[in-house]
Amino acid sequence: MGRVVTDMTGRMVTIPDVPQRIISVVPSQTELLYDLGLDNEVVGITKFCVHPNSWFRNKTRVGGTKNLRMEAIDTLCPDLIIANKEENTKEQIEALAMKYPVWVSDITTVAEAKDMIRAVGDITGRSNEAQQIIDKVSLSQSHGSNTSPLRVAYFIWRKPWMCAGSDTFISDMIRHQRWENVVTELRYPEVAPEALRDMDVDVVLLSSEPYPFKDVHIQEIKEALPGVEVVLVDGEMFSWYGSRMMLAGAYMQELSGILYAKTGR
Repeated sequence: MGRVVTDMTGRMVTIPDVPQRIISVVPSQTELLYDLGLDNEVVGITKFCVHPNSWFRNKTRVGGTKNLRMEAIDTLCPDLIIANKEENTKEQIEALAMKYPVWVSDITTVAEAKDMIRAVGDITGRSNEAQQIIDKVSLSQSHGSNTSPLRVAYFIWRKPWMCAGSDTFISDMIRHQRWENVVTELRYPEVAPEALRDMDVDVVLLSSEPYPFKDVHIQEIKEALPGVEVVLVDGEMFSWYGSRMMLAGAYMQELSGILYAKTGR
């Protein structure tokens, strides 16, 4: 037996009533499956699915998010593949969809992330567990500061320098702290640090992923932007739109306190 569902890109997908061989090709959604209480049902993950560690060590890895090993997926005979429009490549997802049920998320806001959690809970038979996660996300989401909003730029890459633009999930997380993303271009534009001089930026955030920024890069930014605070941040808290959001609220509140203290705002 099976049923037809609509994924977040508007595609109609026929899936089993209770999927038993699931492959997740998105790290944040892999962690969500674990927190929904699934285990044996998940037969494949990517090499970037580091949470939970027990799955990272023991589950079959099917390549990277943008370089999936199709033969490895075929060997696992999945009855459901859970993917994402941005993190996976269109060509590979279309090729997989010709063989298997592929449910694709499309997320640029916190609200859409909650919709994804609800939908994944539904298609995996874990609706109650999904609602519990959503409730915890709602409770833990930071309400930001009552002082004037910080103007921030969030770097995700170097060589070339790239920032999170205004229509990204990262930017919506920034808005949820009542901060302002000074980078108003869409998606992930190239932005040289020197270009931020005219944007009245208060704080530059250097993410731990996908580019692994380190302390050495702080000085590099400071040389280009004298007087601007530069801070390393946990990229998972800003960009993982699954159950990790349950931890993001407390992290953001602590970070907000640090940033307002540093800037004297």
